[in-house]
Amino acid sequence: MADTWSVLLVDDHPLLRRGVAQLLNSEPHFDVAWQAGTGAEALVCLDQAQPDLVLLDLNMQPMSGLDVLQAIRQRGNDVKVVMYSVSDNPREVEAVLSAGADGFLVKDIDPEELLSSLQRVMGGERTITPRIAQSLQECEHWDKDLTPREKEIAQLIGVGRSNKAIGEELFISEGTAKVHVKNLLRKTGCSSRVELALMVNQG
Repeated sequence: MADTWSVLLVDDHPLLRRGVAQLLNSEPHFDVAWQAGTGAEALVCLDQAQPDLVLLDLNMQPMSGLDVLQAIRQRGNDVKVVMYSVSDNPREVEAVLSAGADGFLVKDIDPEELLSSLQRVMGGERTITPRIAQSLQECEHWDKDLTPREKEIAQLIGVGRSNKAIGEELFISEGTAKVHVKNLLRKTGCSSRVELALMVNQG
């Protein structure tokens, strides 16, 4: 391991960025050598510098943290990238990890846990805030309590079928299809057909 890792900190909130920079710089192993307030600034910085770690805010505009991460990986840059966010949505976490992030942390994380998590990443591990990791495991088994018929209907919802179309395809009434969909939403914890469709397609 290196004695000190250089960090590019990317966040569009100056006050929060300053606080995180102070925290990291208080730890001998980290040196926040560069800061950026937008995704575009971050990519310009990466063209000119070679940090060991990029700590990247997910929820930025107009270029999101995910956009920046994808651009970094498309360039073939193997720098360590850890995303952090106020969101703990498992679907966003999955998208970020699939795009090549080395970790995902929530912004309400304990400062000591943030530092130790980043140290683990620099040691070659992938790190995720524990409560998110648990949510991801639950999402991987979203269909475990569904009946075969419910799984079948879930797949049809995943390809955009209406209750009427589901009924016609499965030779059941539209009302019966509607009851099945209601049960599916309850069992999976989804608040809408759109959310259920996303779960089906990403699961």
